[in-house]
Amino acid sequence: MSERTELTSRLCRINDGVSPDDVIVAFAFDLMPEGNLPVDGFVAVTASHVYVYEDDRLAADFDSEKISEYIFTNGVGCVFAEIVYGGEHMLLCRATMGHRDLIASVVWQLNRRRERGTYSYAYEDDVDVKCPNCGRRYPPGSHVCPHCTAKSGYFKRIWEIAKPYRYFIFFSIAMYFVSAGVQLLPAYINKILIDDYIRADNAFELSQTAEFIIGFLGVILSLLGVNVLIRLLGIVRGLTLIEAGTRMMVALRGMVFDKIQRLSVSKISKRTAGELMNRVTDDTNQLQNFIMNDIGGFVEQILIFLAVSVIIISYDWRLAVLILIPVPIVIAANRLFHQFMRRVFHRQWVMNSRANTILHDIFSGIRVVKAFGMEHREMERYDRATRDECSAQIKAETFFAKFSPMMSFLMGIGEFFLLYYVGAKILSKEMTLGDMQLFTTYVSIIYGPLRWLSNFPRRYERTMTSIVKIFDIIDEDVDVDDKENAVELDIKGRIEFSDVSFGYDSGNNVLHGIDLTVEPGDFVGIVGRSGVGKSTLINLVMRLYDVDEGSIKIDGVDIRDISQSSLRSQIGVVLQETFLFSGTIYENIAYAKPTATRDEVLAAAKLAGAHSFIMKMPDAYNTRVGERGHTLSGGERQRIAIARALLHDPRILILDEATASLDTETEKQIQDALATLSKNRTTLAIAHRLSTLRNATKLIVLDKGTVAEVGTHDELMRRRGIYYGLVMAQRQMSRMSTGA
Repeated sequence: MSERTELTSRLCRINDGVSPDDVIVAFAFDLMPEGNLPVDGFVAVTASHVYVYEDDRLAADFDSEKISEYIFTNGVGCVFAEIVYGGEHMLLCRATMGHRDLIASVVWQLNRRRERGTYSYAYEDDVDVKCPNCGRRYPPGSHVCPHCTAKSGYFKRIWEIAKPYRYFIFFSIAMYFVSAGVQLLPAYINKILIDDYIRADNAFELSQTAEFIIGFLGVILSLLGVNVLIRLLGIVRGLTLIEAGTRMMVALRGMVFDKIQRLSVSKISKRTAGELMNRVTDDTNQLQNFIMNDIGGFVEQILIFLAVSVIIISYDWRLAVLILIPVPIVIAANRLFHQFMRRVFHRQWVMNSRANTILHDIFSGIRVVKAFGMEHREMERYDRATRDECSAQIKAETFFAKFSPMMSFLMGIGEFFLLYYVGAKILSKEMTLGDMQLFTTYVSIIYGPLRWLSNFPRRYERTMTSIVKIFDIIDEDVDVDDKENAVELDIKGRIEFSDVSFGYDSGNNVLHGIDLTVEPGDFVGIVGRSGVGKSTLINLVMRLYDVDEGSIKIDGVDIRDISQSSLRSQIGVVLQETFLFSGTIYENIAYAKPTATRDEVLAAAKLAGAHSFIMKMPDAYNTRVGERGHTLSGGERQRIAIARALLHDPRILILDEATASLDTETEKQIQDALATLSKNRTTLAIAHRLSTLRNATKLIVLDKGTVAEVGTHDELMRRRGIYYGLVMAQRQMSRMSTGA
């Protein structure tokens, strides 16, 4: 049952005058209007009323017709939903930040309903947002609770990934069976050695005979052969597991990386770089180590334990019971601390991700760090993060430093019974020294698996933490995905925006009600003040995000029906934030078209005005630019990015401040090149320097998230509107700069 359905049923129980069909939307809140007192409250909206209940008591009843606006506000540690009621602002409800996205979305939809008369359930209305078992909210984009999901379910999924390598796994498990059996032989051979040769009654006389010497050497060689066989089995088993484990981890790592790439920019930006890298590398490595070392070891230790237990029980079941008494105690203790271990390892994982993120940020922004002389401050920040990680690790290790010895002592209690038992048997001559050696060896062997298994939950919980994090990413809902029958479109370049609305956060739209048509071959300039949605508009054309409402069509086809590879392969982009990969200049230009010939790469560089400065470099096109291109100036990086876009030979060209870092002379060269390039192809260009858009076939002026003005430069100047004001302001700034 979804939250809305549950609250609707609750409302109908309290208020006899309301039926489920009357309820448009219902949502919960958890804070009283003032102070931090908790409350079990909810708001229910019908066509005629807005009801506010606190602990099932009607706190307010508003006439829907008198509400002119719903308002969502972020507070300090809380959020507010307000209404404009009869011209006055009135509080509807107050909630903690956990309710933020839901309330913001509902407020937005209620305002849209007032405008259009319809309400669409935009926030997972038909599914649960909380786990019905533990009450925790699901991870973002997922409907699987990592706390309550059966661990067997995760291992079944891992087995599906491992299936292609199952024969390697089966063979290695068979080797564990053989190895476990072989490891029982040395104790029996030692018994023969002691009873028949070392402690034999007439050992001295027999030692003079060839038969005795041959038998004695045979036993020694058998002991040697068994030990060699154990080592060889270990090598074969290890190599097989390495083959299976490594191949499986490559497949799993590929799955995680592919899933991250399929996620939208919005979803990726909600996670830190350190967190994502942890999942791709550290978590998969942890799982690989568990599969290669711990699962096989678990099978081997269980087999040895069972085999030796059978031998001891068959010899004397009463002593076996005394020896095995600690086993249930150890199992119960591990079960008791199970949740604690899970929390400890989860915290350790979070601290490690945080430290990795800080380290990534420092190295990525090292020029900024040095420019502001913040090395010492960043060192302190990283130190704090590593101290937090260290603290979490010390907490875990301190617990195990206390827990493990106690478990070892409990399991060793049986050894005292063994000493008494063996001593009494030897004194009564019921047991030979060989029997004693065999029996004590087997008892020693059985404690090996017990001690190993007592530490297994620690490794298991650490691995489960990584597995949950891996599948948290794999299970993430892909919000920008191709349809099953996605179209491979040969783009001509006509772009239509129909009533497009979009916001990065629920209830906070950057664009709304955009209606716009761009014809093939148009050079369209997009202008407006900072923050009005210019970059958002082109992000939607590239389908880095999907629109919240309305549609964007290219050549009459909704871009959600076009495959992303087809769409982006025909769009060339030069973004405001120029990014170059660590490698050569040639590789960075050719990135847009790996099959390009050298002549094509050089031609693109010349068109972008980059060829001349590239040829002055020590290794010309083979010069390495360093991470993010830090060895180049901002203008040089931008020209290489433009060359990369030109080589792509796109049907739609997008320029986001493409000439912002260029000097006037170079800018003119590139503008001439772009004028040639833009013929017969659609170009969308954002520029704060409005003089660069004078020759645009159409200018679009955005203001407050809507299209405020459309026209050519001359038309808009004559209109003396927003565009005119922007041009005049820039001219004044230019005159002031020249005068200075």
